[in-house]
This record gives sequence, structure tokens and C-alpha cells, in this order.
Amino acid sequence: MPTTPTDYEYQRFTAAETEQLVDLLTGERWPYHGPHGMTPDTVRRKVAEGDFDSESTQTFWIIGSDGGRDGERIGLLRIWDLADDTPMFDIRIRAAHRGHGIGVQAIVWLTEYVFTNFAIAHRIEGTTRQDNVAMRKVFRRCGYVKESHYRDAWAGAGGVVYDSIGYAVLRRDWVSGAMTPVEWDDEPGD
Repeated sequence: MPTTPTDYEYQRFTAAETEQLVDLLTGERWPYHGPHGMTPDTVRRKVAEGDFDSESTQTFWIIGSDGGRDGERIGLLRIWDLADDTPMFDIRIRAAHRGHGIGVQAIVWLTEYVFTNFAIAHRIEGTTRQDNVAMRKVFRRCGYVKESHYRDAWAGAGGVVYDSIGYAVLRRDWVSGAMTPVEWDDEPGD
């Protein structure tokens, strides 16, 4: 079983921190999260509706000492469908902190957190755009296997459409440290 790196802390988001969430989501550019950014009112509405904290959704601040900034909220992990056997997640890291290995550490932590605290979870899924090479590398480094490739499925800015790539880790692979490959060449003959 992989161990959790300890360079960063993960603190559960509370509704009292809504304005900090507004700052994170509206004060940064998120090039791989859709063509339109969220407005402050949209973020506040989504918090009020439970999109960031509910029975089946949990959100965590990534807090670290990257660059000597102890205690700074440098990113966010949001996990949903926690009452399902296949939770999904989103990760956002502030631009100034990208490229420093934070994503790998955060996904290792998230995977351990879900499999340790949610017995129903059989697998964990995440998706990204085909051109988000950094995130695709993070998935593989964390033991996630490519399971889907949806053509022209992700709308981008300026009307550009990208492929959507899905990755997942199975609980049994997480426990064993293995990566069970997908059988891609199983199409039946004509």
C-alpha cells in the first residue's frame, strides 16, 4: 500500500470559508476546467447548494509550505459521489504552485483517504482533457490506469473541442501496488 507524503496538509473546507473559495476559483485561470470561469455568485450558490460539502461531497484545501509560504491555501481537492462505489474528484492547484509535484502528493493522499474512509468505494475515477499532459502524468504516477478516451467530448475556449480522457484506480490495485491494464483489443469480429 502506498504511503502518504507529508509535505502538504489537507484541511476540510467549511462554508465559513466560502470567500476564500471564491478567491481561489475566480482569482485564478483554470485552463483545463472549461471555457468559462465561475463568477463569485456562482461559487456562493454552489456552496449553498452543497456542491462543495454534503453527505456525498467533500472538499479539502491543499495547504503547504511550497516556496516558504507556510499555511497558504495552494489548491483544492473536491471529491463527490462518496455514497457510490466509484467516487470522482477534481483537483485545482494555483498557477504559482503548479509543476512542483503537488498534484502527485495530493492524489496519493486523496486515494488513501477515500479507500481508508469509504468502504463502499471500489474504484476512484478522474477525467482530464487530452492536452493536459501534466495531469495525465500525475494519474499514471499515482497508479491510475487510462480507461476511456471520449472523442470531441470537452468544450474549450473559442469553440475548440478536445477529447476527454478518463483514468481510474481499483481498490485491489491500490492495496497490491499493481496496475491492472485495460483490455483494449477485445472488439468482437464481424
